[in-house]
Amino acid sequence: MLTYNTQLKPLRLPEYGRNIHQMVEYCVSIPDREERNVCAHAIIRAMGNLFPALRDDPEAAPKLWDHLAIMSEFQLDIDYPYEVVTPDSLHTLPQPVRYPGSFIPMRHYGKMIFDMVDKATSLPEGEERDELVVLIANHMKKLQMAVNKDGVDDAKIFKDLAEISHGAIRLSTETHSLNDYKIAPAPATGKKKKKK
Repeated sequence: MLTYNTQLKPLRLPEYGRNIHQMVEYCVSIPDREERNVCAHAIIRAMGNLFPALRDDPEAAPKLWDHLAIMSEFQLDIDYPYEVVTPDSLHTLPQPVRYPGSFIPMRHYGKMIFDMVDKATSLPEGEERDELVVLIANHMKKLQMAVNKDGVDDAKIFKDLAEISHGAIRLSTETHSLNDYKIAPAPATGKKKKKK
């Protein structure tokens, strides 16, 4: 009866193939330490033939010895020429990623709008500040259009801007008007359905 790979023991490092794994199992079973060392060096040469980039790069050579230790399930007692990995170091978890804890009440505008509004409120009264405020308001309208396809009222943008700036920036529809934006239609795919 045939033996299928699915019936065999799973490979620790499948990229080396079952033959290399069987060589490692044989090497572990050798009782003489000197003979095990010779066998291990022969296995490393065979592994290097499979991956010449690891074999030819002197900095990557320790990786082959690490792989040998992993394939032997750390049972191979030989004189390793390099410090090899330990079973504990293989299962270390990465440090959790720390995310900024800043809360954004109107998330659809994004944090950059809040930063720009803070910058605008720190500027002295004048033409430069007024131009920056109008640019911010127009950009807020574009961002609002992304979440509200039916259209955006300028009064809503001015109200949100006053809320974000804590009342420091106040615009009204009588004195200011924002640009009109239209949503671009989705691009045509170029494929037309055939009529039957």
